[in-house]
Amino acid sequence: MLSPDRIANLRPPTPSASLAAAASDYDVVRRAIGHIREHWRTQPEIEAIAEAAGVTPTELHHLFRRWAGLTPKAFLQALTLDQARQLLRDSASVLDASYEVGLSGPGRLHDLFVTHEAMSPGEWKSGGEGLTVRFGFHPSPFGSALVMATERGLAGLAFADRGEEEAVLTDMKRRWPKANYIADAARTAPTAQRVFDPSLWQPGEPLRVVLIGTDWEVRVWEALLQIPMGRLATYSGIAEKVCTASAARAVGAAVGKNPIAFVVPCHRVIGKAGDLTGYHWGLTRKHAMLGWETARLGKAA
Repeated sequence: MLSPDRIANLRPPTPSASLAAAASDYDVVRRAIGHIREHWRTQPEIEAIAEAAGVTPTELHHLFRRWAGLTPKAFLQALTLDQARQLLRDSASVLDASYEVGLSGPGRLHDLFVTHEAMSPGEWKSGGEGLTVRFGFHPSPFGSALVMATERGLAGLAFADRGEEEAVLTDMKRRWPKANYIADAARTAPTAQRVFDPSLWQPGEPLRVVLIGTDWEVRVWEALLQIPMGRLATYSGIAEKVCTASAARAVGAAVGKNPIAFVVPCHRVIGKAGDLTGYHWGLTRKHAMLGWETARLGKAA
């Protein structure tokens, strides 16, 4: 069992000011998004959202601008179901286009400029035996992030709300129960910075990730990497690319087991009707990621 003090020591010693601020902001953002999720149909005023989040309207306005670069009203609009459906209609052929241009085409493999490899089936079947995984908790725009890395690259990324770090670490360890785990936040801090600081998303220096799963799961995760920022895909749409549309349920199971959250963007997969469906790290966090990405696109436009 990890004590609170031990967990605190896993955090990076010198996180960037921007990420630290974003992590602090997320506690309030999470409460605000929770209210928006429940009441988006009525388009609640900022006063009601601020009250639910426990801050003043002015504080909420400035907080959202600092966290995501857009106003609470714009964020609310980005999260409506109608918007999700429109994005889905616009994205109908996004996987086709991605496969046509190839992994290095103009559509890019991923906004983070990811390059990936898969471990052999034998390595997965062994439960990670002989594999050394270094890990650490780091601030992120979506709460505390557990970063797990091997010599080959990023192998795991998970999220925890305050006080949930130990449970999240246990959950991730179950995926590769025989691996050797070493707490080493100093080693994983640069990777966390690369993941969450858009200014470091450089095509000449791709982030290397290692996919550890069954052959089927890896195929699904590779399909997820094809979904660009600002686009959405359905489970059945992905199933058509990796097998057949009738395999949508199996795709859903593989998506749910994605060990590298955010980087392998399973948060961009929604139901056929446009609903956001489930997310292993919580629907509120899924809403937050989509809204945060909307802000990034707005800044790049």
